[in-house]
Order: sequence, then structure tokens, then C-alpha cells
Amino acid sequence: MTTYDLKITGGTIIDGTGAPRRSGDLGIKDGRIVDVGQCSGSATETVDADGALITPGFVDVHTHYDGQVSWDPDLAPSSIHGVTTCVMGSCGVGFAPCRPDDRQRLIELMEGVEDIPGVALAEGLTWNWETLPEYMDAIDSFPHAIDFAVQVTHDALRVYVMGERAAPGAIATDDDIEQMRRLTREALEAGAVGFSTGRTDNHRTAQGDATPASEATIPELAGIARAFEGLGHGVLQAVSDFDMDPERFDEEWSVLERMLDAADGHAMSISLMQRDQAHDQWTRIIESAERVNAAGKTLRLQVAPRPIGVLLGLGATFHPFMGFPAYREIAARPLAERVATMKDPAFKAKLLSQKHTRLSGDGSSIPPLADLLLERIDMVAMRLYRLGETPNYEPDPMTCLGVEASSKKISVLECIYDALLEDDGKSLLYFPLYNFTKMNLDDVRTMLTHPLALPGLSDGGAHVGTVCDASFPTTLLSHWGRDRDEGRIELETLVRMQTHDTSRFIGLTDRGTLEPGARADVNIIDFDNLRLGAPRLIHDLPAGGARLMQNATGYVATYVRGVKVAEGGALTGNRPGRLVRVGR
Repeated sequence: MTTYDLKITGGTIIDGTGAPRRSGDLGIKDGRIVDVGQCSGSATETVDADGALITPGFVDVHTHYDGQVSWDPDLAPSSIHGVTTCVMGSCGVGFAPCRPDDRQRLIELMEGVEDIPGVALAEGLTWNWETLPEYMDAIDSFPHAIDFAVQVTHDALRVYVMGERAAPGAIATDDDIEQMRRLTREALEAGAVGFSTGRTDNHRTAQGDATPASEATIPELAGIARAFEGLGHGVLQAVSDFDMDPERFDEEWSVLERMLDAADGHAMSISLMQRDQAHDQWTRIIESAERVNAAGKTLRLQVAPRPIGVLLGLGATFHPFMGFPAYREIAARPLAERVATMKDPAFKAKLLSQKHTRLSGDGSSIPPLADLLLERIDMVAMRLYRLGETPNYEPDPMTCLGVEASSKKISVLECIYDALLEDDGKSLLYFPLYNFTKMNLDDVRTMLTHPLALPGLSDGGAHVGTVCDASFPTTLLSHWGRDRDEGRIELETLVRMQTHDTSRFIGLTDRGTLEPGARADVNIIDFDNLRLGAPRLIHDLPAGGARLMQNATGYVATYVRGVKVAEGGALTGNRPGRLVRVGR
């Protein structure tokens, strides 16, 4: 008769292996799972999970908490969406290694690429590190709600080694490459989970410049990848837009494949999404990945479970009226004052009669999307939706603002104007950018169910004023496992993907399943009532910075190492989480 620290009884166990669900108990002692199924011993604490699912904690392989982790112990919103381990340092951007003279440069890089306020980073970052191993020690020096792992980020690494020479398109010397390889190896041996690089024109610094490593050559990428030789752990991660040019696809694919070849049998993941500008590119990426895997290499495809979109609002980073002269006159005022002014019919008439000025271009970090919103506003409005209190990420096209404007016989701009003023100016509009070319998620289902798919791209901690996709794990389960009328995916498969598959990919074998000996990272979920709330802006970043936060109902409790870190959708204040040193 075993005595447990915690026993969870009467639930439906989905153990993360893909095996059929079953009723049973979970016995936990010293932060580990001891028994699954029949747990007849006594327990210090017993939790009744009757009617609920018991799953492993979720592992998110694509986040950007690199700055936030140095001051924030909670790592929300990921920690309130069932995530118990997250991987930071995605897309090649991070804060280590870093010399003091380069700190502002990396802040501006992260501000531009990941939409994290520079003033918040400047005030919040503790900077008690220079090297990446020192960074790992610094962020592990105080407790967190959940576990986290780091990657070596190409941009920070390149700036550290090359200094002012680390400009886009600058060619790294043999000595530069050897230094980057050596520092990457040092970080991997200290427990870093891998190396990431970003190769997309969409990523810009706060000054509007391309990122330092965005045009790195094959010798540089392959040279860094040789840091993996002989190691038993470590993965590569890359994001590329493949230049949006079908004729250059093979050239860019070859760059990534050569890096993978140099990594001595280690795995790589790349982003997979459907882009309107190249709507069939995703199928070509799948075909190329299949060929790579058939050749004995491992290349996985990170897939989002819903459209990758932008939230527009008067308090958000973007909205359609930013470039109008009348709005720019009031842009610096508090939200309540702006709303009061915008409700004045005379002001509304004045603004809607104006032409907008361009916001993007040389020297500006604002992406061309901001101008595109207005240059093609009638077309954009056909994919612009009220998000509302119960977000629907696969909305009916007939509910878009373009259709509403037509039915009301008003201009699209007036319809958008009125919608933004709802809820005292706090309303958010949803503009799905990627994965929504066909106005549904049928193609996303094809991506998700592909054998090479890996749930990812949540960007937790990033794009804080434009997206709130750290809730991806909740969408994966609720939308694809329950709510979608056609094409539902087996819940056992979805849980396996977000737990076992993600953890094993990054080299963690101690979590991701509910089996004796595994870590007691556990979710208890009231699946019938699992729901996303509406994202809302909160001002809790350093220097009063704002970010979008999204809650969920249905998470009864989340445990890390057998310690309850969240209950009923709120954090408990317990902080058993720490840095995961892979391979140590």
C-alpha cells in the first residue's frame, strides 16, 4: 500500500501516448507519477476529478518569454492554458549572449520583431549576464510557475561575435563562424535545447532594418550547426518566408537543408502556414519535408491550430485609423478621452473625409500591413470580424464587417469606426492573416493531421499588442476535439501531439506522458466547459507597458512536479518551475 503525496481520482485519463482514454486514478509522490489506474493507497491530499479529463501538462515549443522570464515568475498567459514547459528563444531573437554596449540594439530588435515595448524591456531586463550560460543561471536564480528551456538565438549570437559588422547581408569570416560554433556548443553543453534562426522579411528591428542574421550564408549556418556534433541532444528551429517567390523556393530550401545536414543527425523544425501571397506554398513545404525525412533526416513542421491573425483596437498596437491626420491629433490622449472625441459626429465626419498618410517604409518598424489595411480596405473588411466575448477563430464569412457595412448601406470605414468604439473603445477586431485563404480551416486540418506536424507558433510572450496566441493549446483541444462540426480530430491524438510529441522532439523524456516514473506535470480539465475568454489589454509590464491577456474556463487545475500552480483559471502563487537543462 503506497502512500501518495497527491492522488487524483475518478477522472478520464488521456495519458499522452495516444492510447485510448480510460477511467482511473493517478498517484503522485515526490513530484513523480507512481501509479496510474488503480491507486489504492492513502494520500496526503486527494482530488476528485470525476467527470474531468486528466492529461499530461502541455509542452509549448515556440515562445518568446526571453525578456519576461528575467523579471516575471508567472509566464502567463501560457501558464493558465495548461502549459507546464515552454521553449523560449524562437526565430533567432533573444538577449544572450550580450555585451553591455549591445543591450539597446537587442532591445530594439526584440521590439521590432516581436512587438514587445522597448521601454518595458529597458526597465524590466535585469541584465545580470553576458554569456548564454550566465543568462541561464540568472533566469534560474528565482522560482517560476512553470518550467522553461532556452535556445541559442542567431541574432544575439551574431551581434556578440561580429559587433557592428553584424549587419544584414554582411558575410561572417571563418573566425566569426568558429566563434559562433564554439559559443553555441558551450550553451548546448550547459543545457540549451537548441539553436534558432530567422530568415523572413517580415521581421524588422524597431528602426525598420532587417535582422542581423536574416541573410546568413550556408557556410555560416552549417558552421554553427556543427556545434551539435557528438551531442545527445539539441534541435534546430528556423522560420523563413521562402522569399514568397516560387522560383527561389528551392534556393532557400537548400540553405535550410544544408544546415540540417551539418547538424550530425539532429532534428529541425520549421514554420508551416498558408499565406495569401503564396497560397499553395505550404503544400510545397510539406512535399519537401517528406523528401528530407525519407532520406533519413528529421524535419518537423510547426503548425498553428487556428488562423495566425492580428487583433486591431484603439488600445492595441494597430488599428485602421492610425494614419489619419485627425486621429493623430488625439493619439496620445488616454483611451477614454479618445473615445469621447471619436463619438462626436463632427470629428467622425472630419476623420472619414480625410486621406491617411503612410506609416511603413524606410526607418519605420511598422510593417506594410498597417498601410495595406487602408489601401485595400474593402477587401480587408471581408476578413475583418468582431472578436466579441466568446472568440470564434473560424468565423462565418457572412459575419465579417464588409458584409455588415453592405447590409447597413454605410462605408466600410464607418462600419469599422463604429465597431472600434464599442465597449467604451475596448473592443477588438480580428483580422486573420494566414491559414484562412479559403475562409475556413480545412487546410489547417490537413496540416495538423500530417505525420510531420508539431503544434507550435504560439509566440507566448511576444506580439503583446497584436496577438494573444499563447492560448493555442486550448484552441487545439476545444475547437478540433469538440467544437468543429466537421473534421474533428481524436482527443487522444491532440493530447499526444501537445505533450508527448512536443516533449520528445526537444529531447525531454521525463514528461509528456502519464506513466509511472514520469514527472507529475498534470492537467485536470473540465472538457465540456473548456472555453476561451476574450483577450483584454492589461498594463502590467514594466514601465506600465500594455499587453493582451486571454483567460480560459475549464482548467480545473494544473500541476508542475505535483505542485498545483493554477486552479480554476487563476495562478495559485506556487512556483515549482525552473530552467530545464536538456541533456544534463
